[in-house]
Amino acid sequence: MDSLVLVFISCLALGAIIGFMAGLLGIGGGVIAVPALLILLPSLGFVPEVLPHVAIATSLAAIIFTSLSSAQAHHRRGNIPWPMFKPMLPGLILGSICSGFIAQKINADHLQQIFALFVILMALQMVFPFRVSADNKPLPNSVTLFVSSVVIAIIAALMGIGGGILLIPFLSWCGLQMRNAIGFSSASGLFISLFGSVGYVVAGWQVSGLPEGTLGYVYLPALIGIVITSVLIAPFGVKAASIWPTPMLKKIFALLLILTGVKLAFT
Repeated sequence: MDSLVLVFISCLALGAIIGFMAGLLGIGGGVIAVPALLILLPSLGFVPEVLPHVAIATSLAAIIFTSLSSAQAHHRRGNIPWPMFKPMLPGLILGSICSGFIAQKINADHLQQIFALFVILMALQMVFPFRVSADNKPLPNSVTLFVSSVVIAIIAALMGIGGGILLIPFLSWCGLQMRNAIGFSSASGLFISLFGSVGYVVAGWQVSGLPEGTLGYVYLPALIGIVITSVLIAPFGVKAASIWPTPMLKKIFALLLILTGVKLAFT
């Protein structure tokens, strides 16, 4: 079977897994997509020097579509505190766009190791979630919110994730109720993934060694395969969440993430 066809079919299966797990456990797709793409893409001729950049950029582009659906659902429920975007949206956009250019300056091996460490930290956060009890305390000033949003967006887009694992604890610490923190995070994920993808497209536009089918660092066939099935399967994960023992599954998944992170760190 042609390598491109095989990778596309694999990405269809990957998208189904991402969609189901996102609905079941409420996790972003990047933590699954990036390691899988690091395994799949070398067969298509992606050289090691660009492989982590392409995997992260493609994952980030896929999050645009899942974030859009999530943000719409939270908006209908009135969970998104839109006024907070006034101080934070410019920072989210700035940090997201910069991430692609920052990633370009990082050695591929180092970028993969940074991602591996981040995966392990995400897994620990799933098992031992960060909790605060500071509802309704005064929000930080606009400068603090702007700077924080820049830093969060850079880290999120640099790692190919929507940013919820960083934003939700931060917004909870700021005093937002959890439903508003989650709602704001869902909408922010859309902006981070959209503008972060733009950054990776521009940063990778003139890079040599990229096979056909890439738009900058974003590999379109893999993106299309992931998006098709992740959007279709996500509702089934949401339905399963009301039946399956999700706390236990989350711990098992976190263990798998830790093992994946360790493997990536020493590959």
